[in-house]
Amino acid sequence: MKNLHEQLANCQFPAEQAFSIPPECYTSEDLFQEEFEKIFRRNWIGLGRADRFAVEGDYETMDLGGKPIIVLRDHDGVLRIFANTCRHRSARLLNDSGNCKLIRCPFHGWTYKLDGTLSGAPHMNKVSNFTRSDHELVSYHAEERLGFIFVCLDHSVPNLDDYLGDFAKIHAPWPIESLVTTRRRSLKVDCNWKAFLDVFNEYYHLPFVHPDSLDEIYNFPNPANEVKGAFATQFGNIEGSGGLLQDSKEQPLPRMKNIEDRVVSGVQYTWVFPNMSFASGMDLLWIYEAYPISVNSCQVFQSICVPPETAGLQDFDKKISSYYQRFDNGIEEDIPALVNQQRGLASSDACQGRFQPLLEANVASFAKWYADQLLSQS
Repeated sequence: MKNLHEQLANCQFPAEQAFSIPPECYTSEDLFQEEFEKIFRRNWIGLGRADRFAVEGDYETMDLGGKPIIVLRDHDGVLRIFANTCRHRSARLLNDSGNCKLIRCPFHGWTYKLDGTLSGAPHMNKVSNFTRSDHELVSYHAEERLGFIFVCLDHSVPNLDDYLGDFAKIHAPWPIESLVTTRRRSLKVDCNWKAFLDVFNEYYHLPFVHPDSLDEIYNFPNPANEVKGAFATQFGNIEGSGGLLQDSKEQPLPRMKNIEDRVVSGVQYTWVFPNMSFASGMDLLWIYEAYPISVNSCQVFQSICVPPETAGLQDFDKKISSYYQRFDNGIEEDIPALVNQQRGLASSDACQGRFQPLLEANVASFAKWYADQLLSQS
């Protein structure tokens, strides 16, 4: 059997020649830890939509690449990312999500402004050579593009616009930046994080996993877009709205304003490497973020976004409920298939497969990018 280096090299060919990511990369604890270092701590990571941090003080805590972080909106409206650890004796500062006027350590009462500067340190005036500016929260790079949040944990941060390349240009037909989030759902899935994103980005499984719910909606996709940047994207024609079940009797939501006619009849599926994927339809946007918990499990967030004028419709709650049902049904059918695949990947006889280059185009592009990351940084 070829060693891992040789197997990863097989992922770097064009889709019609390439092999899938080695099963070991979905099941090995050592490689899982290597991904933290080479994938999640050196690249820009998509954290979903920025509008969930609508006002100053809105925050959310999460674990990213093995690092606990705080994401928050400061008093100047700037999005900040901090290490979730006090500069005194490293207690965890915040939990879950909410809104705060300042950050107060629950252990010894050190307080920080929303820009991370230390504003209060009880009794530390008796400490020689103690300077508050030397004890600001550890911060990371955070930026926003098209309404999405991106963070990089590396001090040697790559330029985000270079990383994304022509991402904005390709998605210009949709008013993505102005969309508002109407639902964000969290769920834990018992599969490797890559496997979850793989299934969202391929058409191959539709007749076998979704025969009675989604398969009839989708026609064969167009060839993948040629892109510059760390993402893959592919447009596919559909029957009706990609956001409704195939037997739905509901009328679709209105199409987005000023959307280009050439994209009205389909959905653009995009994977922003490594962990965020979304689909742009004529009427809404749906997003999945996947974060590794263990080699066999991941935390997934599903977000649904629409134009603000759509969200303001009088019957919006009724209409959008049918869309929510479609996405819930889809994920409930995907999860058993993913759990089953994870079991198969753990077999000692599991080996690399070949891609169907049209139906698995985005997955093949990610496999190449993933192999590039692991091999170029060896």
